[in-house]
Amino acid sequence: MTGHPAIELVDVHQVYGNGENQVHALRGIDLRVERGEYLAIMGPSGSGKSTLMNILGCLDVPTHGSYRLAGEDIGTRSDDELARIRGRSLGFVFQSFNLIPRMTALANVALPLAYAGVSRAEQRDRATAALDRVGLAARAEHRPAELSGGQQQRVAVARALVTEPTVILADEPTGNLDSASTEDVLTVFDEIADAHRTIVVITHEEEVAARADRVLVVGDGLVVADRRVTRVAR
Repeated sequence: MTGHPAIELVDVHQVYGNGENQVHALRGIDLRVERGEYLAIMGPSGSGKSTLMNILGCLDVPTHGSYRLAGEDIGTRSDDELARIRGRSLGFVFQSFNLIPRMTALANVALPLAYAGVSRAEQRDRATAALDRVGLAARAEHRPAELSGGQQQRVAVARALVTEPTVILADEPTGNLDSASTEDVLTVFDEIADAHRTIVVITHEEEVAARADRVLVVGDGLVVADRRVTRVAR
């Protein structure tokens, strides 16, 4: 499996509705993302980038075309199989953090491992290591309300990392953060990328896209630009 790219889309279309109510959200997307690549996806509202993220995240399957995640054909999978693939191969980071308020940072990070049936001792060890990677080991016993927005998002990044996924998918991860917290989170992404982990981030912010290796611009359901960039000095 190691010889496969992390992501491979071939002629992906997504159509919603029927007849006159049909909406062509994606109109033929080709995309190959190598392992260890840091990709930013940009585009205006209604461009299809959210639909594309849903497909990449195995939350939806294409109407037409193929999607392979680390060589695995996603389009033929059942809902249960897609759920297992999400839990095993994908780490998600959302704009709104999606942390459980009553749980500590450590428990939030360990949650995907609990769902996967990992032993409690291993959950604690791996969650502690993931928090350490994002610089928050000292805050392990704090609940979300006791953390800043930037710290909450770093906890969310640790939760995405804890399963050692094939791809980390981040949807507007700095959208709710001030400039200092944005820099903290982007520095963590830099370190993840430097460790040759695959990251795909959807963003409308140029400063976020500038941290990636490559920027894909989507418009009207098509790729309108695909450019390599020199990641900004850190």
